[in-house]
Amino acid sequence: QVQLVESGGGLVQAGGSLRLSCAASGRIFSINVRGWYRQAPGKQRELVAAITSGGSTNYADSVKGRFTISRDNAKNTVYLQMNSLKPEDTAVYYCYLRHTAGSEYWGQGTQVTVSS
Repeated sequence: QVQLVESGGGLVQAGGSLRLSCAASGRIFSINVRGWYRQAPGKQRELVAAITSGGSTNYADSVKGRFTISRDNAKNTVYLQMNSLKPEDTAVYYCYLRHTAGSEYWGQGTQVTVSS
């Protein structure tokens, strides 16, 4: 019903920047929330940032002031601008979408590796 495709991951040095993109296709009307989660090896998946249909945003404490979530509604795309990256940001980052009806969808994930 909904397909999410992430891009923009890669290897970056500590202190550097990276921008992730997530393009949505399919039944993408009536969207409540879009966001980004991440999962590091041996750790549970955690919320990084989210944005509602009304434009409200929410960030994990660990990324506040460094990461920014944004959207381009015309392109059905959300972005995660990551600045001042730290080695502990290393993880697979997953795009997330939730409809108003409650259905949830996930992207395939994109690897972000931050070297020290």
